[in-house]
Amino acid sequence: MKKLSYIRILGARAKKASQELSVLSETKKNAALKLFYLNIKKNSSKILKANKADVILSKKNKLKDNLIDRSMLNKERIKSILDSIEEVISFKDPTHKVIAKWKRPNNLIINRVTMPIGVLGVIYEARPNVTSDVAILSFKSGNSAILRGGKEALQSNIIISNLFRSSLKKNKINQDCIQLINDTDRKIVDLMLSKMSDYIDIIIPRGGKSLVKKVLDLSKVPTIGHLEGLCHVYLDNQYNYKAAEKVIINSKLRRTSICGAAETLLIHKSVKKNDIYQILNKLNSKGCKIIGDKKTKKIYEKSILAKENDWSTEYLDSRISVKIVSDLNEAIKHIKKYGTNHTECIISNNKNNIKIFEKNINSSIIMTNASTQFADGYEFGLGSEVGISTSKMHPRGPVGLEQLVTYKYIVNGKGQIRP
Repeated sequence: MKKLSYIRILGARAKKASQELSVLSETKKNAALKLFYLNIKKNSSKILKANKADVILSKKNKLKDNLIDRSMLNKERIKSILDSIEEVISFKDPTHKVIAKWKRPNNLIINRVTMPIGVLGVIYEARPNVTSDVAILSFKSGNSAILRGGKEALQSNIIISNLFRSSLKKNKINQDCIQLINDTDRKIVDLMLSKMSDYIDIIIPRGGKSLVKKVLDLSKVPTIGHLEGLCHVYLDNQYNYKAAEKVIINSKLRRTSICGAAETLLIHKSVKKNDIYQILNKLNSKGCKIIGDKKTKKIYEKSILAKENDWSTEYLDSRISVKIVSDLNEAIKHIKKYGTNHTECIISNNKNNIKIFEKNINSSIIMTNASTQFADGYEFGLGSEVGISTSKMHPRGPVGLEQLVTYKYIVNGKGQIRP
C-alpha cells in the first residue's frame, strides 16, 4: 500500500503540473530549456562521474556488454544530449495550433486545434539520455512526465532529472512537470500499468522485449511503443557495390544494441557471388557472426547454418541472419512474415523495385539506400524521441515533439441552433 500511495502522490502532482504546463508560453518553456542546456554543460563531469558509478555496478551485477553500452555516457553522448536540447529549443511550440479549419453550410466554423496529451508515464531501461530526451520533449509539448528508469542507470538518471527540475524551479515553473521514480522495485512498474489510469494518459515503454511485452500485455493505460526491432536489409540485383557494403556494415555494426540495428540480410540470387562473399567476410572480420541459409553456406563456408527461429530473432549483438532470395517478391514475403514493423531497407538502383518495396512494406520506417541506424528521432530532425512506435495507429515511427500532442475541435458560431 505504501508503494501505491507513493505512486499516486506522484500522479496527482503530475496531473496538477500538466494543467499548469498546458497554458505555459513558448517563451517561458524555452527559457527553462536554455537553462537546462547550461546546467548539463556545466555539470557534465558530475554526470559522467555518476554514470561511471552506474557502469561499475552494472559490471559487478554481470550485465550484458550490449546493455552496459546502452547505459554508458561519454563526452560524445553528452554532446548529443546538448545538441538535442538546442534543436528542441529551436522548434515551434506544437500546442494550440490550428491544423485544419473549415466552414459548414450553416456558417459554423470548425477548427481542429492541437493540445497536450496530459501526463506521460515512461518506463525504460538503460540509456540515461532518455531521461533528458523525454524531459525536453514532454515539457515543450506541454505534457508532464513520470519517469521510471532502470537500476543500471539510476545515478545518471537522478542527476539529469534533478538538473531539469532545478531549471524549472529557477524559472518559477512547477518542478513536478518532470518526476523521476527512484524506487527500482519492479512492483512500481506493475502499479503504473494497473493502478494509475486516473493519473497517467499514455504509457511509453523503452527497453528489452520482456519489458515492452509486459507493458503491452498488462497496461490499462493506452501505450506507444514497439515490441522488437527486427530490421531487414534487402540487397537487390541492381546495386552499387561500394554503397551496398557501407550501408550493410553500418546497419549491422555501428551499434548492435539499438532497435534500428539490422538483424537479417536478404540478398537477391543474381548478386555476384564474389560480392556476397566480400560483404559477409567484411562483416565477419569485424566480429560479426554470419548465420545463413544453405545457399549462403555454399558461398561463405564460415557461416553457421540458420535455424527457423533465427529469422525471428532480434540479436542485439554482433550476429546477422542471411538468406538468398529468388527475387524482390520473396524478400517482401519474408519481411511480412518475420518483420516487426520497425525499419526495413532496400539497396537498389532500380527505381521501379524501390517503389514496389516502399508500397508493399508496411513498417513504420522504410529506408532506400541508407543505413537502418538512421531510424532515430534526432536523425529525422525531430530533436530527439521518446521512442519509436510500430503501432498502426497514430503516432508511427520516431515519436518526437509534434507526435506528443492530440487535438480538440473548437467550433465558432453566431447563435446557430440545430433544427
